[in-house]
Parts: sequence; structure tokens; C-alpha cells
Amino acid sequence: MVDPLQEIDEWGPEKVVCVSDSRTGMRGVLVIDNTARGTAKGGTRMAPTVTVGEIARLARVMTWKWAAVDLFHGGAKAGIVADPGALDKEAVVRAFARRLADQIPASYVAGLDMGITEHDAAIIQDELSDRGAAVGVPEALGGVPYDQLGVTGHGVAEAALAALERTGRPVSGARIAVQGFGAVGAAAAARLDELGARLVALSTTAGSVHDPGGLDVPAWLAAHREIGDECVAEAPPAQQIPHGSELEVDCDVLIPAARQDVIDEQVAARIKADLIVEGANLPTLPGARALLDERGVQLVPDFIANAGGAIAAGFAMDARHSAFRPEPDRILAEVASRTRRNTLLVLETAASSGVLPHAAALELAKDRVRTAMRLRGRLPAATCA
Repeated sequence: MVDPLQEIDEWGPEKVVCVSDSRTGMRGVLVIDNTARGTAKGGTRMAPTVTVGEIARLARVMTWKWAAVDLFHGGAKAGIVADPGALDKEAVVRAFARRLADQIPASYVAGLDMGITEHDAAIIQDELSDRGAAVGVPEALGGVPYDQLGVTGHGVAEAALAALERTGRPVSGARIAVQGFGAVGAAAAARLDELGARLVALSTTAGSVHDPGGLDVPAWLAAHREIGDECVAEAPPAQQIPHGSELEVDCDVLIPAARQDVIDEQVAARIKADLIVEGANLPTLPGARALLDERGVQLVPDFIANAGGAIAAGFAMDARHSAFRPEPDRILAEVASRTRRNTLLVLETAASSGVLPHAAALELAKDRVRTAMRLRGRLPAATCA
């Protein structure tokens, strides 16, 4: 396990809080990375494999993500070491909220991530008796329905559209492969299908399918809603491929939208897509990104491409104590506008300066955080030069 305390730098983390509860067996962690630009905000994830190091890495991504989309919140992330499918999930979530009652929402506002649903966000609000404790609650309880809107996947699709248009290529007819058919991957596939793209491969935790002629996206969306990840088992045998090989099919755009660190140098050498749009957080390793660049494969970084959820969460943060709710069309339009603008800015900067897109995106975010830290007196003058 990576110890985040071995990686403290000028940016953070500012605070690492580990909590536990003997009655429920809950173990959790909150990492507040950097609050120079505002209150810490980031999703809460639940999985049996959650580690402090993983949450620290994701908290840093949130610092850059908020700055990249130029919204004034700070980077943070929380995690619960538990099975999100367990029968005692509610008790575990409530215990987590109680143990962090001195941090939520004074220092951190909880949100949705892997394993945590709108219902769970509502439980956090209920346990702490505070509407400001979490965002992402159901619309019936006053929440902004950004999860149902598929805002993160919508933004990923818009990033792909912007990157394709930049090189004069139409999205209509473009062959798309999506790793991970969850909230992000499914929404991205749905949006790109609307725009005329052709989904040729997809995967879930249960397997992968591939059809060069194109998959029926509405049918797959319906099957996933009804059956879940096991829907891939219903595919014809001719469509089923080894799990993980969806990353290597012949396509124009690859969207890794599952977990981090899935594309290493060996996988990067076999990728046939010439555009990768990172739907997941941290899906590519640094060595893989360098190799992809050498091969001429363009890449839209995660905290640029998948910032739709953060943009929508900005609306939700503003609406926590308001009687008014933003219109869904306004949210989607803002996600599309900011994501497309940032995608083009990062790709143009990378091309003109000769650096990788990740480096260009990171420098953009760092400049904005550095300015905020300087204004708050958190950086020595030499560091700000």
C-alpha cells in the first residue's frame, strides 16, 4: 500500500483522517488534499479493496479537476473499506458519517463514487441531519439529478467529440470501444451513439464483447439496466472476447472508463485506437502515456475528460441550501461547454509546447491552484515565481 504521508508535497495533503467502528466493522478514510480554492469536495467510494494510498491519489486528482474546470472547490476524496452489496451497507454508511461528523460538512462535502449511490448520499444527510453534508441525493429529496443525467459520461463523449473535430474527423461513423459499462461508460456510449458513432466493443466486470459491425447501444443499455454486469453472458459466443482485450480492438476512439492503472506499457503497445479519452480516473500509467505519444496516439487526460461530474457537482454544491434547482438542460450544456473548451485548450497547449497532454493539463491546474495558494499566503515567494 502506498503511504500518502510519504508523498506530502507543496500541494498537500492537508489532512488524512482514518476512522473505524467496532460495532459495524466499518473502516474508512478521508483525505483532504488542497483547499486553497475552496471547500473540499470529492466523491466517497466503497469497495473491499479501498486503501489510504488509493484515496490520497484520487483526492489529488480532485484538486486538479476542480482547478482545471475553474470551479472554486478544493480537492478531497473519502473511502469506505466494505462490500457495497452487503446487507448491512446502510449501517456502515451511517457509522462512517458519524465518525466524520466533525469533518462533514465543515471541511468536506460527501458525494457519489464507486459503490456509493444517491440513496447512500441521502443516508449521510439523514445521519448528520444536515442538507449540506452531501450532494448527489435523489431529486425527490431536493437533490440535483446529475447522476441520472449521466453527466460524467456526457462530458467524456463531448471531450471525444472535441478531440475528433480538432483533427477534422467526424464523430459520425467513428468506431468506439468502452471499457466499463457502468455509469460513466454507458452514458458516454449513449451520447456518442446519439451523435452517430458506432460502439464496437464494451466490457463489464463480468466480461467483454466485440462486434466490428457495431453493437446495438439502446439494447445493451436496457440489458445492463435489467441484468447488470452479467448481461455480457447473454451475448452470442461470436461476440465474446477475452476480458481486457476490449482495450486492444481495432477502433478509432478508446474510452477506458473502469478502474485506474489498466493501461501499462505492454497494453499501450497493442492499442489500435488513435484517440484515448480517459473516462476513469488514472487509467494510464506514465510510461504508457509516453509510449502512446511516441506512437502518435492522442490522449485526453482524465481530469479534463471526466470532469462532468465535478461541473454538475458545482451546481449541486450551490443548490444544497436553496429552494431552486438548476434545469437539467442547463447542467448538460455547461458540462459540454466547459469540457469541450478545456479539451481543446489542453490539446492545443500540448501540441504547441511539445509536452504530453497530461503535463499540459496538470500545468494549467497547478497555475490556478498556485495562484490561490499565493493569495492565501500558503506558498513562499520563491515557489510562486
